[in-house]
Amino acid sequence: MGIIAGIIVGAIAGWIASIIMKSNTGLIMNIILGIAGGFVGSLLLGIIGIGSSNLLGSIIVSVIGACVIIGVVNLIKK
Repeated sequence: MGIIAGIIVGAIAGWIASIIMKSNTGLIMNIILGIAGGFVGSLLLGIIGIGSSNLLGSIIVSVIGACVIIGVVNLIKK
């Protein structure tokens, strides 16, 4: 996936994850969380043997990873 596509997928995934986790973050933070979520999600799902080969799969994996990151951040803040 190209850099621009990665940023777009990250933005979409971060936005969806912020809605799911009821997190109040800005656009830039959503993009950062989505991109980092893509990395974390790929690692977590790769461990159990699930991969993504298309755009929708990449978004789903990124959303899962971003939700994990938001959850960890929320635990640290408390």
